[in-house]
Amino acid sequence: MNIKHIIPLIALSVAAISVSAQNNAREAFKFAKHQTKLLLAETAKIKAAANKPNLLSPRALNTKGDLVMVSSKDWCSGFFPGNLWFLYEYTGDKFWKERSEPFTAEMEGEKSNTGTHDLGFMVYNSVGNAYRLTRQQKYKDDIIQTARSLITRFNPTVGCIKSWDHQKQWQFPVIIDNMMNLELLFEATKLSGDSSFYKVAVTHANTTLKNHFRADNSSFHVINYDPETGKVLNKQTLQGFADSSAWARGQAWGLYGYTMCYRETGNKAYLAQAEKIARYIFSNPQMPPDLVPYWDFDAAKLGNQPRDASAAAIAASALYELSTYSKNAVTYKKTADKILNSLGKSYQAQPDSASGFLLLHSTGHKPANSEIDVPIIYADYYYLEALLRQKRLAEKRPVINATGTLKN
Repeated sequence: MNIKHIIPLIALSVAAISVSAQNNAREAFKFAKHQTKLLLAETAKIKAAANKPNLLSPRALNTKGDLVMVSSKDWCSGFFPGNLWFLYEYTGDKFWKERSEPFTAEMEGEKSNTGTHDLGFMVYNSVGNAYRLTRQQKYKDDIIQTARSLITRFNPTVGCIKSWDHQKQWQFPVIIDNMMNLELLFEATKLSGDSSFYKVAVTHANTTLKNHFRADNSSFHVINYDPETGKVLNKQTLQGFADSSAWARGQAWGLYGYTMCYRETGNKAYLAQAEKIARYIFSNPQMPPDLVPYWDFDAAKLGNQPRDASAAAIAASALYELSTYSKNAVTYKKTADKILNSLGKSYQAQPDSASGFLLLHSTGHKPANSEIDVPIIYADYYYLEALLRQKRLAEKRPVINATGTLKN
């Protein structure tokens, strides 16, 4: 076919994809605005009735349908402020900025917290989005100070940031989730010029790459290290079905984390690992046709297991970014699109229900009988992030050389 005919066809195809993605985002964000106003009202009601000013953010609904609120010290505390910033980003409406700021101000107080590895979730998802969208100096300063706090948990002998202090059965536990907190460190180096944050992030990513993954590229949840020697003592789980199983959200954390690490470093080993994880997840025989996984891939073999919409949303967001780096771009985009379509059609709450949460059917910690088949705030966060990423990708036009051929 003549190149003159190819280019218009490509343009039409891209335009059709762009319109579809914009329609998806438009409807989803219309729904999100409506629901989030309800969640804001429900949050204010609970805080007033409980007379507990330390309660900051909605985390989940319990099995009775009651709204669960948490303080700024909870690992989930930064997601709701992040959701509000996403709504501001999409709409440009100052209403959402004004609603975001008080929640974000509370999260700024966690910048000196050295007792948790979850500062990326807590501060970067709230304050980090605030800085990205406003460029206010105070938010920049907060990110740098938070990174200083996080690296106090780094053990150079182990080569990782310690995850938990309260799980006494392990000496130096490191969980796959911790990959998600490295973005904070990469950003802090860019903002401060201090390379120590970058070096800690890369060392943690490399150690995790070495020790967390099995031959099939599934991930263990917890690696327990000897803090004196760096030796691996145990490879286990806390939230998965079994030590040897593939906990669905953990696989999604790994996919997202190594995709992000490739973006920040250009290290092709990270890109290769992200693609291996994607292959494991989406070629798994236990993956349902709608691409919303059961809470654990191995537990799924037992039948009658709950889904985890949060794992699907995290994976979709990661796949959109991964598509911008990989030769498998088309496959990754199509897979992410399918996930978002499934979530939008079958997992979104009905308007004015679920206290204002967006997605139903997430599973937090099944072995502890906690947050099973309920709305959870981080599912909503990554759902909105994925929608924004889908929209941004769809709005890009193909770049054509002066000769009239498509660039790779």
